[in-house]
Amino acid sequence: MPASAKKAFALRLDPALYAAVERMAAADLRSANAEIEVLLREALARRGMTVKPPARARRGRPPKEEG
Repeated sequence: MPASAKKAFALRLDPALYAAVERMAAADLRSANAEIEVLLREALARRGMTVKPPARARRGRPPKEEG
Protein backbone atom coordinates (compact mmCIF):
# COMPACT_ATOMS: atom_id res chain seq x y z
CA MET A 1 0.00 0.00 0.00
CA PRO A 2 1.52 3.33 -0.97
CA ALA A 3 2.15 5.68 1.93
CA SER A 4 -0.10 8.29 0.30
CA ALA A 5 -3.08 5.92 0.63
CA LYS A 6 -3.05 6.36 4.41
CA LYS A 7 -4.85 9.16 6.20
CA ALA A 8 -2.42 11.40 8.09
CA PHE A 9 -3.61 13.39 11.08
CA ALA A 10 -2.22 14.84 14.31
CA LEU A 11 -2.81 12.79 17.45
CA ARG A 12 -2.12 14.28 20.86
CA LEU A 13 -1.35 11.68 23.53
CA ASP A 14 -0.31 11.83 27.14
CA PRO A 15 3.48 11.27 27.20
CA ALA A 16 3.14 8.30 29.57
CA LEU A 17 0.59 6.67 27.25
CA TYR A 18 2.83 7.20 24.23
CA ALA A 19 5.79 5.74 26.13
CA ALA A 20 3.73 2.63 26.89
CA VAL A 21 2.76 2.32 23.20
CA GLU A 22 6.42 2.65 22.21
CA ARG A 23 7.40 -0.12 24.66
CA MET A 24 4.70 -2.42 23.27
CA ALA A 25 5.76 -1.58 19.72
CA ALA A 26 9.41 -2.34 20.46
CA ALA A 27 8.46 -5.69 22.00
CA ASP A 28 6.54 -6.58 18.83
CA LEU A 29 9.18 -5.14 16.46
CA ARG A 30 6.74 -2.53 15.14
CA SER A 31 6.73 1.23 14.84
CA ALA A 32 4.60 3.19 17.30
CA ASN A 33 2.29 4.09 14.40
CA ALA A 34 1.81 0.42 13.45
CA GLU A 35 1.21 -0.48 17.10
CA ILE A 36 -1.51 2.18 17.39
CA GLU A 37 -3.16 0.77 14.24
CA VAL A 38 -3.10 -2.75 15.74
CA LEU A 39 -4.56 -1.51 19.03
CA LEU A 40 -7.32 0.40 17.24
CA ARG A 41 -8.22 -2.62 15.08
CA GLU A 42 -8.37 -4.85 18.19
CA ALA A 43 -10.57 -2.33 20.03
CA LEU A 44 -12.92 -2.03 17.05
CA ALA A 45 -13.13 -5.83 16.72
CA ARG A 46 -14.10 -6.14 20.40
CA ARG A 47 -16.97 -3.75 19.68
CA GLY A 48 -18.11 -5.79 16.70
CA MET A 49 -16.69 -3.64 13.91
CA THR A 50 -14.16 -5.36 11.67
CA VAL A 51 -11.95 -3.40 9.33
CA LYS A 52 -10.41 -5.17 6.37
CA PRO A 53 -6.62 -5.31 6.76
CA PRO A 54 -4.67 -3.24 4.24
CA ALA A 55 -3.21 -4.95 1.19
CA ARG A 56 0.40 -5.81 1.84
CA ALA A 57 3.00 -4.23 -0.40
CA ARG A 58 4.64 -6.62 -2.84
CA ARG A 59 8.34 -6.87 -2.14
CA GLY A 60 11.26 -8.15 -4.14
CA ARG A 61 11.87 -8.47 -7.80
CA PRO A 62 9.04 -9.31 -10.17
CA PRO A 63 9.12 -12.87 -11.53
CA LYS A 64 11.06 -13.41 -14.75
CA GLU A 65 8.93 -13.77 -17.83
CA GLU A 66 9.39 -16.98 -19.78
CA GLY A 67 9.93 -16.52 -23.46
